Amino acid sequence: MAQLSKIFYTGQFRHSLDDKNRLTIPSAWRYAHEEGDTFLATPHPDGYIAVLPPAEVEKLQAKVAEKALTDRDAQEAFARFFSQTLSFSFDKQGRFGVTGDLLEHAGTRKDVVLVGTLNKFSIWAPARWQAFEKRTSKEQLGDLMRRIGI
Repeated sequence: MAQLSKIFYTGQFRHSLDDKNRLTIPSAWRYAHEEGDTFLATPHPDGYIAVLPPAEVEKLQAKVAEKALTDRDAQEAFARFFSQTLSFSFDKQGRFGVTGDLLEHAGTRKDVVLVGTLNKFSIWAPARWQAFEKRTSKEQLGDLMRRIGI
């Protein structure tokens, strides 16, 4: 497995899916991963696709393992969450196939914006990303950073 502690997902990249609904992970993000590393892509309630890389998948797996099989709330949440989640590895060209359900959730079929958030990244429809940028541009970045404690 690749060295996970030094991987940072930053920046934004505009890509298009190919005719087989494959999306290429930016080379800046995949350089430290190996073919076969497991990622998870899941619909986020805010209308985009959240992508958890291997280090975050391991953290999630540990949290899931802590819950008892008899914990009804946890098992219901897991069933709902993981039934919508795609487990994937990218190929030698850095591509992975995105499901139609995930694309529909994100509101796109062809063009996407990949957005880094340091320890994970997300996939947005360009129109939704533009609306997000417009909505959040009114907020001063310094104020936001202070509010979340960074």
